[in-house]
Amino acid sequence: MDVLALVALTGWLYLALGHGAFWRTGPGLPPGDDPREWPEVAAVIPARDEAAVIPETLPTLLAQEYPGVFRVVLVDDGSRDGTAETAAGLADQVVSARDRPEGWAGKVWAMSEGVRAAGDPDFYLFTDADIAYEPGTVGRLVREAVDGPRDLVSQMATLSVRTRWERVIVPAFVYFFAQLYPFRRVTRDGARTAAAAGGCMLVRRAALEKAGGLDGIRGALIDDVALGRLIKRAGGRCRLDLSRDVVSRRPYPRLADLWTMIARSAYHQLRYSPALLAGTVLGLLLLYAAPPAAALAGGLTARPVPLGAGALAWTIMTLTYVPMLRFYGLSPLRAVALPAVALMYAAMTVDSARRHRAGRGGEWKGRLAAGPGHADRRRGRRVLPVRSGTQREER
Repeated sequence: MDVLALVALTGWLYLALGHGAFWRTGPGLPPGDDPREWPEVAAVIPARDEAAVIPETLPTLLAQEYPGVFRVVLVDDGSRDGTAETAAGLADQVVSARDRPEGWAGKVWAMSEGVRAAGDPDFYLFTDADIAYEPGTVGRLVREAVDGPRDLVSQMATLSVRTRWERVIVPAFVYFFAQLYPFRRVTRDGARTAAAAGGCMLVRRAALEKAGGLDGIRGALIDDVALGRLIKRAGGRCRLDLSRDVVSRRPYPRLADLWTMIARSAYHQLRYSPALLAGTVLGLLLLYAAPPAAALAGGLTARPVPLGAGALAWTIMTLTYVPMLRFYGLSPLRAVALPAVALMYAAMTVDSARRHRAGRGGEWKGRLAAGPGHADRRRGRRVLPVRSGTQREER
């Protein structure tokens, strides 16, 4: 217990002091001067069964009053709820995605269909159907891209925390994402850390073409992180912030909804590796469960090392979580319970691997988007994604 407490404390000292200040929510985009000539921007929105939300979100894009040429292209990705018909009176252009070729993830293919329909703008704004924009947001994104200059400017949307489980899970989700991909390191030139937030990604067309286009991430289930890596590895300059100007209107009223949202991609992020899965779970236990366990055990047994080291590690953990809770308007007292939330995330990660082994990896809105050649162990078959809404099976 002494060793575990000291190792956990060492880990939290590094995370708090030497890990890109991941816990800081940041000021958002800085003010900038208007460009001499406003570049052309095309918003590309892949949408699958989003008829309920787009009447609320699409008007916020159309009301941006962007000074340059700006248009909105919505790609209907095999919807069954009338998404295309609902969007017809809202978006500038609505296109239906063609059959998805083998090897392409559904969303990335829909994004590429939007790029094909958008022509040759200076920038693409890849955004999700559930994202609403505050007035002037597109202009601020473009100012940063031009002034930076930046090839990718991404804003992590403010997620819903209306329900009890959203208030438990959502701030921790953003906190863990920032811990994996510290926003300051993403923004820093020369740093290897690369990521983006899929709800809002303004990408310079020339930089995307230089990096090989969306074909370079065609199989990515976590398309935003993959796109950030693609642009940065090609020499592009990136920026990632947490934003109140970009807001998700998608509700997650039940724990099951949040669980599915996280479990569908967690194992993919670990590259379907049992070794990485085991390491991740052990790391979560060491960093988040060991400090309170050591502090409580040390207090009960009057052992100063686990008591002191565990309590200090737990305190540092709590303090780094407080800024995220404040960003979401929640009580800082919730930060004390972060170890329990981390254990839930460990369970979600394990469940993500279980779903993959059961042949349901990456399932979303009735479509499988699992890793290449994943095994369906219930039927002894290989299931290979082929096209939107369909699968091919090989015995």
